[in-house]
Amino acid sequence: MMEWIRFGVTAVLLISAVAAFAAAMLGNYRFGYVLNRMHAAGIGDSLGVLLVVLSLVISADSGLDMLKLALLVVFLWSTSPVTSHFLARIEMGGDSEFRSHLRDLRKKKKEG
Repeated sequence: MMEWIRFGVTAVLLISAVAAFAAAMLGNYRFGYVLNRMHAAGIGDSLGVLLVVLSLVISADSGLDMLKLALLVVFLWSTSPVTSHFLARIEMGGDSEFRSHLRDLRKKKKEG
């Protein structure tokens, strides 16, 4: 009986992960600006990875496997924001329209 409960919880978590990944994909197609797309992808991927790894932790038998999976989440959650920040900095530096918008905002701030 306990195996069926573990199977059910694992299935629900995996279905939820697929929904999170689908929402991230929909956000990538829906938003037009690249920074908005990165935000949608980053949030959806973080939640999806957490749900997938949590389902694997529940279905794992040994404590060592659970520890490895927990370390995987820590690694992914620490590298994903760094990568997103790096890509956003590249986008902001390379987009001349965005830079002119920032200059206009700075001028307004100095004036007012």
